[in-house]
Amino acid sequence: MTAAVFFGCTFIAFGPAIALFLFTIAREPLRVIFLIAGAFFWLVSLLLSSLVWFISVQISDQDNPAQQKGLLVFGVVLSVLLQETFRFAYYKLLKKANEGLLALSQEETMPISIRQLAYVSGLGFGFMSGAFSVVNILADSVGPGTVGIHGDSQHYFLSSAFMTMAIILLHMFWGVVFFDACEKQRWLAVAAVVISHLIVSCLTFQNPEYVASLVPTYVILLLMGVWAFYCAGGSLRNLTLCLTCKDKDFLLANHRAR
Repeated sequence: MTAAVFFGCTFIAFGPAIALFLFTIAREPLRVIFLIAGAFFWLVSLLLSSLVWFISVQISDQDNPAQQKGLLVFGVVLSVLLQETFRFAYYKLLKKANEGLLALSQEETMPISIRQLAYVSGLGFGFMSGAFSVVNILADSVGPGTVGIHGDSQHYFLSSAFMTMAIILLHMFWGVVFFDACEKQRWLAVAAVVISHLIVSCLTFQNPEYVASLVPTYVILLLMGVWAFYCAGGSLRNLTLCLTCKDKDFLLANHRAR
């Protein structure tokens, strides 16, 4: 049973992201490099926020529960702000890198568009965020022990997996919207990304009331997904053409000789 829980939760948490990686990124070495770089930037933001939180805990009154809870909230907010700061720094770096690649390239167009960079970097942020969010939980799922044996919720592992999947996809959508907003200098959209990230992170304080955290998170996921779709140049018309296999440009671009 523990093996089934482990593999089931792993596939729920990382299945969609791995599928996106295999079908849209793995064949392009440049995209793989930018994805790994995005994951590294997220790691640096986590390192800085962890360092600040650790120092804050050490100098605080560890016997004061209210103060420790306040520090936990402070740590979450600081982590989100640092993640978005490093997302902006990565956007600036990618702009410079893309200009350099264009100068070295013999073609007149950039080897990878800013929209593709936004998608790839967002997925890199999401992969690393998801790994750090759920890896310890997955390790505990293989046993020994039984969740809920003392009257607690038995949906802990399943809820954590679904939350991790949402966070990974949200990072991808946040990346697309964030980069598009920076390109067009729409700072309200940048603020909306940061605020929605803060809301989703703070919703985890509702646990173990998992419905109170998962339902609003997936509502935000849906809204950000629609927003990212339109930021990437999507429309109802080309979505309909794609789903009905009538988009000739899409079919020709993805045609492979047999």
